[in-house]
Amino acid sequence: MSRIGNNPIAIPAGVEVNISEGEITVKGPKGELSQAFDYVEVSAENNQLIVSRKGESKIEKSKHGLYRSLISNCVEGVTKGFKTEQQLVGVGYRATVTGQLLELNLGYSHTIFMQIPSEVSVVTEAVKGQPPLVTFESIDKQLVGQVAAKLRSLRPPEPYKGKGIKFKGEVLRKKAGKTSAK
Repeated sequence: MSRIGNNPIAIPAGVEVNISEGEITVKGPKGELSQAFDYVEVSAENNQLIVSRKGESKIEKSKHGLYRSLISNCVEGVTKGFKTEQQLVGVGYRATVTGQLLELNLGYSHTIFMQIPSEVSVVTEAVKGQPPLVTFESIDKQLVGQVAAKLRSLRPPEPYKGKGIKFKGEVLRKKAGKTSAK
């Protein structure tokens, strides 16, 4: 039994939901998102969305909680939006934004240019004495996570000194370095 799938999704004021065969469209103050679904039924009852299974097969049970979470993310995205912050930890690491082009200096011999999708807004911030901060914001949770993962893959944090790109507030487990034995 899916515990997540059984929870109803509250529809906030100012959010319009349109359910058609196999797709739900959510329109809110920040924008519009649509999500296709299969193996489940979605119904709107007194300012709540109810996601229920069509049957009791294994695939239907496995998709129940998934589609409920995806639809919930759509509702939350068009009302509040999603935001992720990443720090560039390392000497000389810098980031600047020109339109939708993110220019990164990450200790390599060359500058890295990363094209950001138009649905995601990116802001860089450099405060003296702190590592540069890159902030991604969008209504689509999957897209924000994908862009953040792509940025992190350019220079993942290394386990000895912690240099690299990490999420703000992330605690890295550091390894002990080599010691000279005599």
